Amino acid sequence: MFWLKLVANFIKILREGQTPTQVAGGFALGSILGLSPMLTLQGLLVWLVILVLDVNLSAATLSLLVFSLIAFIFDPVFHHLGYFLLVDVESLKVVWTTLYNAPIAPMTRFYNTVVMGSFVSAVILFPLVYFGMKKFVVAYRTTIGARIEKMKIYQVVSKSWVVQTYQRIRRMGV
Repeated sequence: MFWLKLVANFIKILREGQTPTQVAGGFALGSILGLSPMLTLQGLLVWLVILVLDVNLSAATLSLLVFSLIAFIFDPVFHHLGYFLLVDVESLKVVWTTLYNAPIAPMTRFYNTVVMGSFVSAVILFPLVYFGMKKFVVAYRTTIGARIEKMKIYQVVSKSWVVQTYQRIRRMGV
């Protein structure tokens, strides 16, 4: 039921509600959490940013789940990028040594090649995810949503027994 509610909330916010900026901000911040390990200091800080800023929590949660699945596929790429940054770039070795000896910095687990590579990748992809999602929300609200609702498959699924039962149960809770 959690998955269905999450997807239903996401579709609802695509149609109406918060601004495209808020939806895209939540989705992009969730992508950082999904691509990089959450049990680090930077993961905690990203959660704090999500909760402090006025971004959509459903978009952040859905993005976290989607990008977590994608991250497993790209872990070897993240490892190679992290290894390159931590070992092969000689000019950064002094920075890594200083951070490792700092009192709080090791809680970021930056010394792990996968953590380093995934976090750097997430930060690099952040603007692409943000602007891409913002464009998608605007396009969905103007043209894509109306086209989807006219499709036969949408009409069949929306009138199915499962969806009707879910809507009845949801109305009882309200």
